[in-house]
Parts: sequence; structure tokens; C-alpha cells
Amino acid sequence: MHKFTPLIATTALAIALSACTVGPDFVKPTMAVPDRFAEAPTVAVESTAPASDAEFWRDFNDPLLSKLVDQALESNHDLRIALSRFDHANALLRNAKLDRFPTVTAGATASDALASSDQAPGLSRGERRENSYDAGISASWELDLFVRRGVEAQRAEAWATASDLDAAQVAVVGEVANSYFQLRGLQERLLVARRNADNQKETLRLVQARLDAGRGTDFDTSRARAQLEATLSRIPALEAAAAVQMHRIAVLVGEPPEALIAELRQPAALPPLPGGIDAGTPGELLRRRPDVIAAEHRLHAITARIGVATADLFPRFTLGGLIGSQAVDSGALFQRGSETHLVALGIDWSFLDIGRVRARIAASDADAAGELARYQQTVLLALEDTENALVRYDRTREEDAHLERAASDGARAAQLARVRFQAGAADLFEVLDAERTQLQAQDAFADARTRSAAAAVGVYRAMAGGWPQHVPSRQPVAGQPGSAPVSPATAGSQASR
Repeated sequence: MHKFTPLIATTALAIALSACTVGPDFVKPTMAVPDRFAEAPTVAVESTAPASDAEFWRDFNDPLLSKLVDQALESNHDLRIALSRFDHANALLRNAKLDRFPTVTAGATASDALASSDQAPGLSRGERRENSYDAGISASWELDLFVRRGVEAQRAEAWATASDLDAAQVAVVGEVANSYFQLRGLQERLLVARRNADNQKETLRLVQARLDAGRGTDFDTSRARAQLEATLSRIPALEAAAAVQMHRIAVLVGEPPEALIAELRQPAALPPLPGGIDAGTPGELLRRRPDVIAAEHRLHAITARIGVATADLFPRFTLGGLIGSQAVDSGALFQRGSETHLVALGIDWSFLDIGRVRARIAASDADAAGELARYQQTVLLALEDTENALVRYDRTREEDAHLERAASDGARAAQLARVRFQAGAADLFEVLDAERTQLQAQDAFADARTRSAAAAVGVYRAMAGGWPQHVPSRQPVAGQPGSAPVSPATAGSQASR
């Protein structure tokens, strides 16, 4: 026992040091942010306004939209890619944690060696033959004195990929909703173009009848026909644009481009928009935005890696051991006297390479400075994105109100112009001008309503809204800071329980 005292003391010291950490501790950076958004609604938001973190698409009361979003969250391939990265980071985290424990292996060998007569002259063949059997269990353990920093870095990286998955979910939901509203808006514009074409066909019929009765001219007929053809020319372009959106929606939900054409081809009106959106405060936004959360975790990871680089300034200890049995006869294995053992402690300290180590530490410091700048830029871009989304939504709603009145007045003016023309109180130019104004106003109103719906989706995307309750949260299941992220499938099953 006395012979092992220095070895035991050295091993105990190494194990004690393994609980140490070096390098800077991560401190969440702070940035000055305003108390409210500059473009926040100036009027009180209705109490029924949807919350920023609700499943916002359900507030449009469109069952087909809800179905498409649910299908996209289940089958979208971009989400599957993000999920694979999340699982990859989790696997690396588990591997990093296992590095804290010894590697244990078991093995056995049996050998039959025969020396040549030249190697053992004068001996018989049986005397030149030698058998050997051994079996044992070995363990090796590199006592990384500062392994905690490596685990800390990988855990932060795993959390960052979890936030990336959240961001992908928000992006996919927003793109599905936006494409759906674009489709419905295009279908509404198609209806406007076809209705106006029908009205212009009626105008052309009246002009042709006047010409046949000897009261019109070829000039009037040509003008009426030219306006009708111009209106009809809008229809193919709008149909093509609508088909493109159908193809986009199908791919977003994980289907071939043509899979949903029959289901989506049937026109439907744009749903009414929410009366108001509670934007919350910039501080709440930054706590919710997954891109900001991911940037924070990556800053944490790069800070921890400074400690990993700093650990190279200190010695590394390797502890190894073997327990086994050796014998020249298989029946003698594990018998008294055949046991073997080995205990070894190795120390590796590259103190003469200190220049390279310090260079790696300086490189890690530079990486951390760059990641801090990236985090601060992400915060500013998040605030900019939200301010832009709010101002677009507010201004498109104002535009809607004006264009709705213009469309209504344009339809009324066109109707009156046709009545006056039939009564002989107005010429054809007034009719054609009124019909052209009607088409432009109604088309502009349909387009503005589409942009308003897209702006509403943009606000929710900027606020990282629309978190689906049945999709894994960006929070760990246990809810404890520092716990490892779990796979989304596990998170969903545990949450359901």
C-alpha cells in the first residue's frame, strides 16, 4: 500500500482539479432598447386582439389555411433539415458529457505459437509449441481538468440549434400564410377582371347594336373592343401567378407542386383582418425572437471555448488500469496465481508550446468579440424588422380604406355612365373612361387587401408569433436552465403527458 501512496495522491489531486474551470464566465450582454415601438398603434388595441404568441393563423377563421399550416409543420422539408441539425447537436452534447467518464473495454485472446527447429535446436515439436490465454477488462480516463467548459460550449450550441428550429417554424408558418393570402388575392383580382370584362362585353354589344342600327361608328366599336381586349389580357397573367402560388403552397406542405391544385383552385375571399395587433414592448420581443436567442447561445458557446483553449496552459492527466488473467492453459484462466493488473498515471504538459497555446486563446477571444458584434447586430435587425412590419401594416390599412371607397365610387360611376349612354345623355368615351376607372380601382383594392394580409403576417413573423402548441417548444422539457435540449419528438410526448 505504501508503494501506491504517491500514485493515489497524484490521482486524487487530478480528480480534484477536474472540477475546476478556466476562462471567462458567460454574462448575457445588455443593450439599451426603447420602452415602446415607434410605430406601435396610437389607439388602444381591442381586448380581443390576438396575442403575439398565439397561433395567429387560426384568428382568420379559415379552416383550409389552418389545415395547410398544420400539414407544413408536420411535413415541410426545411423543418426536417432543421430538426436533423437539432438532433445532431444533441448527439454531440451527449458525446461531450460522456468524455467526463472512463472508457472501459473488455477483451480476450488465445494464441498457439510454434517456434522453428532453427529457433529452438534440439527441442521436439511439442517442446517448441507454446499456448497462451488471457482475458481482462481495461479502463482509460483522460482527466481533462477543465472538461466542463467543453460541455458548456456544446450545450449552448445545442440550445442555439433548438432556437434555429423555432425560427424555421416561424418562417414556414409565415410563408404558408403569406402564399395562401397571395393566392386568394390573385383569385379576387381574377374575379374583378372577369366581372369587368363581362361589363365591357355588354358595352361592346350595345355599341355594336347602335352601329348595326346606323347610329354608331366603327371608331366607337374599335375603342370598346380595344378596352375589352386589354381587360381580357390581364386574366392569363393573373392565372399564371395564382398557379405559381398553388405550386409554392404544395411544396411548403411537403407535396409535389401539382398536388393541391384541385383543392386550391376554387376561389375564396380573403378573410377579414384582425382589428388590432398587440405588439408588446421591444424587451418582450427580444426575449421571444428565436434569432436573438440563437445568437445569445452562440455567444455563450464561443465564450466557453475560450476556457477550452485556456485549459491547454495546464497539464493533462491520463489514468489507465487493467484487471485480467493470463495462463498457458485455458483451464487455468481466473485461477489463483493467474491474475494480472496494471495501474498507470500519465502526465502530458506541453509547456514549451506556450506560444501556440496563447495564440489559440487570442483567436478564441477574437471569435468571441465577433460573436458579440453579431449578437448586437441581430438585436438591431430584430427591432428594425418589427418596426418595418408595424409601419407597413398600419399604412396598408389606411390605404385599404381609401381604395375601398374608390372601388365603390368607381362601380357606381360606371353604372351611371352606362345608364346615361343608353339614354343618349353621354357619349361612349365617358362609359369607357368610367369602366377603366372602375377596373383600376377594384383591382387596386383587391391588391391592397392582399398586401394588408401579408403585412399582418409580417407583423406576427417579426414578433416571432404563431408558436404551435403541438410542436416542440424552444424551452427544455424540464424547464431548468442549463439542462440539455431534448429531441422534439421526446418534448412533444412528454408535454402531452
